[in-house]
Amino acid sequence: MDLRAELLKSIWYAFTALDVEKSGKVSKSQLKVLSHNLYTVLCIPHDPVALEEHFRDDDDGPVSSQGYMPYLNKYILDKVEEGAFVKENFDELCWTLTAKKNYKPDRNGNSVVSHQDAFKLWCLFNFLSEDKYPLVMVPDEVEYLLKKICTAMNVELNSCELDDYLSQEPQGQGGLTVWQFLDMVNSGRFLKGIEQEAVSMAVEEVYQEVIEDGYLWKKGQLRRNWSERWFTLKPSVLSYYMSEERKEKKGSIALDKHCCVEVLPDRDGKRCMFCVKTSSRTYEMSASDTRQRQEWTLGLCPPCAPSPASPCSPHVPTDCPLPSPAIQTAIRLQAEGKKSLHKDLKQKRREQREQREQRKAAKEEETQRLKQLQEEKERKLQELELLKEAQRQAEILLQEEEQRRRQQHEEMQRTLEIQLREAEQARASMQAEMVLKEAEAERQRKRILELEDMQERLQEALQQEVKARQDEESVRYAQARLLAEEEEKLKQLMKLKEEQEEYIIKTQREKQVLKQEMENKNKCLEEAQKQLEEVRVNRQRVDQDVMAAQRKLRQASTNVKHWNVQMNRLMHPIGPGDKRTNVSAGGFAGYQPLLSQRDSSFK
Repeated sequence: MDLRAELLKSIWYAFTALDVEKSGKVSKSQLKVLSHNLYTVLCIPHDPVALEEHFRDDDDGPVSSQGYMPYLNKYILDKVEEGAFVKENFDELCWTLTAKKNYKPDRNGNSVVSHQDAFKLWCLFNFLSEDKYPLVMVPDEVEYLLKKICTAMNVELNSCELDDYLSQEPQGQGGLTVWQFLDMVNSGRFLKGIEQEAVSMAVEEVYQEVIEDGYLWKKGQLRRNWSERWFTLKPSVLSYYMSEERKEKKGSIALDKHCCVEVLPDRDGKRCMFCVKTSSRTYEMSASDTRQRQEWTLGLCPPCAPSPASPCSPHVPTDCPLPSPAIQTAIRLQAEGKKSLHKDLKQKRREQREQREQRKAAKEEETQRLKQLQEEKERKLQELELLKEAQRQAEILLQEEEQRRRQQHEEMQRTLEIQLREAEQARASMQAEMVLKEAEAERQRKRILELEDMQERLQEALQQEVKARQDEESVRYAQARLLAEEEEKLKQLMKLKEEQEEYIIKTQREKQVLKQEMENKNKCLEEAQKQLEEVRVNRQRVDQDVMAAQRKLRQASTNVKHWNVQMNRLMHPIGPGDKRTNVSAGGFAGYQPLLSQRDSSFK
């Protein structure tokens, strides 16, 4: 499916949304607005002259999709260049037009998915839908997408319940429309007890997995600094942008058969590093973890062990889940001339469905042939019964004319016996053929079981070998790191030994100096002891003075309490007209110098 087919799917939804009367026609004014918006989001220069010429006013009436297609192909789709526009903005424009009319979430806010998640599911539906209109997604792809979302949430999908739902839901053109699919997801029938955030994260993971992009750390070529960039992978180019809006493109890496991907050891404070080598330059990048690095470099997905088909879903395919973006896989796809790994997987699943349909048709044809053989057998048995009845009647006639027609009767009897033997032989041959076919079918079933078992063992062995190689590589890196650390420690020990020897020599020299100093200090110590005795005597004398001062302080404290009691009595309020009020105030003011003098003396 090329870029034109992808764009036409989204434009088809926008056109049908504008068809309010469902007549297959849209007014010219609406088509002019739609064309103008398509020019804008696809980054194509506007051509108003061609627009007015194509939708000139002398031709009244609405325009059908077939009438709009020549203008759409000539002036829009033929001018689109891949990578020159943001595909998500284009999809959002078409989704906005069609969702207003067709998408009806729960008004009470009980929808399982948000409006943004519904848009991403709409994009995934367009990617997995069949390439014929009206767009539908076959039940196998519906189950495939739901399994991907459930796997991202570590939840197992109930295939039997899904088959019951699909059998009850009316399906046009052999599949579900996108609105039936969104209603099924919003019903919560298959995502019971799961929070909306978990569903949103799972939808985002599957969406980013199909879009083939994500954040990585990239090392600059000139400044050699690390910057986080949004990478988008295509089979022929690996582009990186400033952010996931993809408004500012920082550069691109052309991928061809001469490119290769190598895993690098951790350094410069970065882990999970790898590089993409081209003929002109080596690009160093760092992932957030080992799993993300493996997804970007190899794109390996865990092998899918084949399991017996459930009786509730005999048509379920045993495909592997969508692999994550893989640069090495993109290089291989370009060498094979393929556009995208996801589109290649979709085509393989479609071929598998066609093969199943062919096998089913062959089985029905074989059943019809057996039915015809059975009818032929019954017809011959009926003929045999008729022949027997004719024989009995002939015997009655022969009894009446035994003498006259004996010879004729014997000839007829021989003829009937020959026909009977031939019928018996035909019956026996048909029974033998049916037994052989049943035995052959049983051998084929056993062979299929043996091949499935062998495939499972081979996949388990491959997984164990990959894990062993990874463990061996990690142990090798750990040993190299330990050896480097031991060499560094040995150098430090040798250096420490030399410093110790120098220190010993220096210590011996200083020992003589310290011995002389010790003698001088002993003399000083004796003098200090004498001075200490004098200080002790002075301290005892000072202690006695302190005790006397404390006694005076306690006595003064008692006096202060007494004075405070007297002052409180003097500060009681006195009635108006009493001249003693001034005396009290003056008396209190007179006490202040005395208190200050007393405090200074104690100090």
